[in-house]
Amino acid sequence: MLARNDMAANDDIWVVYDGECLLCKAFVLRYRIQQVVRQMYLIDARTSDPLVNEIRQAGLDLDSGMVVKLNGRLYHGADAINALAILGSDHTVFNRINRALFRRPQLAQLIYPLLVRGRLLLLRILGRSPIGALSVLHDE
Repeated sequence: MLARNDMAANDDIWVVYDGECLLCKAFVLRYRIQQVVRQMYLIDARTSDPLVNEIRQAGLDLDSGMVVKLNGRLYHGADAINALAILGSDHTVFNRINRALFRRPQLAQLIYPLLVRGRLLLLRILGRSPIGALSVLHDE
């Protein structure tokens, strides 16, 4: 869980998400963070970006949740969306809704698994493979 004091002024943040998931992509493209973060980098988990490899080496499953990297620390799943909610601005209705839902860690832990299941269902409907299935193919 991220606390406000875990963040130095002007830190960068990296958000690793599933670029093939329409909901995930829409979320990260619409989400706005406060000015306390210098730059937000969006990384498709289906690429060979070094951060994707770092996440896999850390044993985090990108099919069970997005990852946020801040101050050298990886936040996964509900912790990642909670971190984004803490950092989120109040400038848009979209952000205000997300902050209300995910700013409290317990509520994020309850709701996030439903989002993951919805993502997997959407991928199946669209005929797209989960991220883990692709990494197995690349390893062979």
